[in-house]
Amino acid sequence: MQENYLISIKNRQKLEDETGEIEVTTLGSYVKKGDSRFIVYKEYDTENNAPAQTSVLKVEGDSKVTLMRGAGKTRLVLEKGKRHLCPYDTGYGCMMIGVFTSKVDSRLDDLGGKVEVNYTLDVNASLSSLNEILITVKEAKQQDVKNCVSSNR
Repeated sequence: MQENYLISIKNRQKLEDETGEIEVTTLGSYVKKGDSRFIVYKEYDTENNAPAQTSVLKVEGDSKVTLMRGAGKTRLVLEKGKRHLCPYDTGYGCMMIGVFTSKVDSRLDDLGGKVEVNYTLDVNASLSSLNEILITVKEAKQQDVKNCVSSNR
């Protein structure tokens, strides 16, 4: 699969009175298969020098997004108006978490677009966090790609 799309992911998480935000922009793939659209990209953990993990977002219409990460250890089902129990890999082990999705707004077409999802996470039925994720997909242009050359002297 060619990584010819620029994928921007903004994730906001609220825990009690604290809000954290992470924004990542990377190159990845974007394809349509049947009625679903797939956004595929790699995530890098530079702090722990861990190998890259492939993440796949499967977007089904305007009501369901499934996030799959790693070797199937994390699989979050984000379906509007429903709660799912999902396996989540913390990096230290796997646990089951509850995911309730209040909003899925997909504005994807053949050229890209945006997906916005609002959901809560719970552990043992106790609210853990409120989450918002905004994904933007657009075809990468030459100016979006930076080429780096390293040399050992």
